[in-house]
Amino acid sequence: VCQDVVPSNSPVGAQFPFSGIDDRENWPIVFYNRTCQCQGNFMGYNCGECRFGYTGPNCTVRRNMIRKEIFRMTTAEKDKLIAYLNLAKRTTSPDYVIATGTYEQMNNGSDPMFADINSYDLFVWLHYYASRDAFLEDGSVWANIDFAHEAPGFLPWHRFF
Repeated sequence: VCQDVVPSNSPVGAQFPFSGIDDRENWPIVFYNRTCQCQGNFMGYNCGECRFGYTGPNCTVRRNMIRKEIFRMTTAEKDKLIAYLNLAKRTTSPDYVIATGTYEQMNNGSDPMFADINSYDLFVWLHYYASRDAFLEDGSVWANIDFAHEAPGFLPWHRFF
């Protein structure tokens, strides 16, 4: 099911005394204004993957996942974790690229500037993007904001990460 993206009209909060200067204020409509929502337990840009916690051909088999505390892992479990982190660093994401220029540098989107990225660095880039300083219209920087850690997305994002 595809539909228009409707950003929240809730105020940003007193900790960010500006309005209309940062693309994260109305995420994600500066980049896209329509999105599709998958049905059932499917997810992904083309609804071709199982939602987290599900598996099987129709994504109906519940898969329990336990997030184990790293200090309680066995040596074999730690080795497996490190191997998967290294694999993520060597695996180019088949679905995502990152912007290598600002919207203005891309001539308001007319001259796209994107690069491939590995799966691990995609998470790193997303985290940086959400928590970076705000660039103000006069060229100065507002460093007293963190859209990643001072916002309602903190817990689900870090759990996913």
